Amino acid sequence: MKPAILVVDDDIAVCELLQDVLSEHVFSVLVCHNGQDALNRVHQEPNIALVLLDMMLPDINGLQVLLQLQKQRPALPVVMLTGLGSESDVVVGLEMGADDYIGKPFNPRVVVARVKAVLRRTGVLAADVPVPSVEGITFNGWTLDTARCELSDPNRNTVPLTQGEYGLLLALTQNARRVLSRDQLLELTHSESAEVFDRTIDVLIMRLRRKIEANPHQPALIKTIRGLGYVFATDVSHSEKAA
Repeated sequence: MKPAILVVDDDIAVCELLQDVLSEHVFSVLVCHNGQDALNRVHQEPNIALVLLDMMLPDINGLQVLLQLQKQRPALPVVMLTGLGSESDVVVGLEMGADDYIGKPFNPRVVVARVKAVLRRTGVLAADVPVPSVEGITFNGWTLDTARCELSDPNRNTVPLTQGEYGLLLALTQNARRVLSRDQLLELTHSESAEVFDRTIDVLIMRLRRKIEANPHQPALIKTIRGLGYVFATDVSHSEKAA
């Protein structure tokens, strides 16, 4: 059965575009034009694997829809669709646990790539091709698999990362012991498909600390250097291993 993607947007043209593009790949596509219909659809159809959610809906604010979706199905991935001027909504959405965001106008191919990446991380999609060997970055017993975009803890348990979290952790580990300003991190994690801004970095840092720090309130790995930026304050090693 094809994974079902629910597109929630009041712009009919956007919905038709996403439906056409996603249907050409391995997805079935459902469409809703308001928040209440989307919540009802998710409740009625457990096969929905991911929601593309516009933040500006005619009846319910997209953030409220996100909150209700998390109550209904906490494991359901949600990717926010955001327009110009919605920076604060993106920050709040990321803090609330949205998996990713895509800025409008968007490149349809990027949307497909983002959707596939999220579904691979959640196990709905298998990797496109077998990877004979992978490059791993290790630190304090953790391993960041740069081929599969996965993080494993010292007990070899996979720790889910959003695309933004993965990109930021990769940038930090590749520049370990080096202080990086927000501007540098923005440049290192820049994506053509989304608007990136200062506060996104702060939110992602907070979320990474919750996942990899023994005490997120007293971080030992990702440290804040007041007035300068952040530093990944431990040694890392790069190794190639068999998959």
